[in-house]
Amino acid sequence: MKLYVGNLSWGTSEESLRSYFTQAGPVTDLRIITDRETGRSRGFAFVTMASEDASKSALQTLNQTDLDGRTIQVSEARGDGGAGGNRPPQVRAFRQDSGNRPYRTRD
Repeated sequence: MKLYVGNLSWGTSEESLRSYFTQAGPVTDLRIITDRETGRSRGFAFVTMASEDASKSALQTLNQTDLDGRTIQVSEARGDGGAGGNRPPQVRAFRQDSGNRPYRTRD
């Protein structure tokens, strides 16, 4: 199960995050999301645990705990809704009849 980890300190490294999550079980994949232009952390990451039991353990034991001076939030990662890029998920189609509103959102 892939986990979302939010409210990370900008100084949190992949090594320290991996070490922290290893308390709950083996980590198979980890990625701290960074800003494309600055390379600085955006304050969240995705962690994939080796088993379902390890994922559940991480959810129960690491959510709302302190890491590098911040209270992190751990939850099950959700899909992006197919939006892609920087577009919000509610954007569905290009709207040609509006000069200032290029996108139509859900009603």
